[in-house]
This record gives sequence, C-alpha cells and structure tokens, in this order.
Amino acid sequence: MSRKMTAFLIFLFAAPIVVYLIWPSDESRIRKLFREGAAAVHARKTEDVMAKVSFNFTDEHGLSYLYLKEGLARLFTRFPDLRVDYTIRNIEVRKDGAAVEVEVRVIAGRGPEAGYIAGDAADPLKMKFHLEKDRTTWMVVRTEGLPLYH
Repeated sequence: MSRKMTAFLIFLFAAPIVVYLIWPSDESRIRKLFREGAAAVHARKTEDVMAKVSFNFTDEHGLSYLYLKEGLARLFTRFPDLRVDYTIRNIEVRKDGAAVEVEVRVIAGRGPEAGYIAGDAADPLKMKFHLEKDRTTWMVVRTEGLPLYH
C-alpha cells in the first residue's frame, strides 16, 4: 500500500472522530443561548434577545412572541440598567426538544438606585424554559414561572 493510500485511510477514519470531539454538544449550545440572552438584556438589545425566542413562543399566561417583544422594549425604556443573573439547575435534552430549569434574578436600576425586580438573593425566581432545535440552533418556545407585572 502506498503512503498516499495509507494517509487517506488514516484521514478517513480520523476525520469523524475529530469532528465529533470539536462539535459543540446540545448542552453547550443551550448554555450559550442563555449566556448570550443575558448579555443582550444587559446591553438593552431587544432584537438580540428576541433572536433567541421562537415566533411560536407562548407561556402559561398566554403571552406570545409579539407581547413579549413589546414588554421587553417597555422594560428597557423604564429601567436604563438591567442585569440578569441566572443559574442553570438542570438541562434535559430530548429527541423533540429540551427543558431547562433556571433560577433567575433580575436587577434593575434607575439612576443611583438599583434593586431586584424578579427574584432576590435569598429566593430566586424558578423558571422552566422549553426549547426546540432548528438544525443546530435552539430557540425558546415556552416558559413556565414568568411572573406577570402590571
């Protein structure tokens, strides 16, 4: 067997292993979704936040994608400084989607004053996010535990 043929066979068998090892897992993609979403809230970028949410989004209160987008824009107007602190407690990846249990604290500021508007240090808001995968991108399709404020 020639050197070229040997090199080709080694490449043929090694390539799938290398791709498998460097290809991000579903869990790491989901963690990235939350990391980027929290950063987009802090940067007050409504479109970047909504890019993580499916157009088919709904929640237990009947909140839809458009209502969520409008509410987020109002929140950014009302509070110039927003920060989301979160802790992912569990990620369950299934064939048809994923469920992510998260503890959330939202800190808002206006001028020199800042405080928790969702959850707090002792008692974080416990939420569950349901996600669906579109090729390699995860999107939030439903939430549980989001409080409604009037």
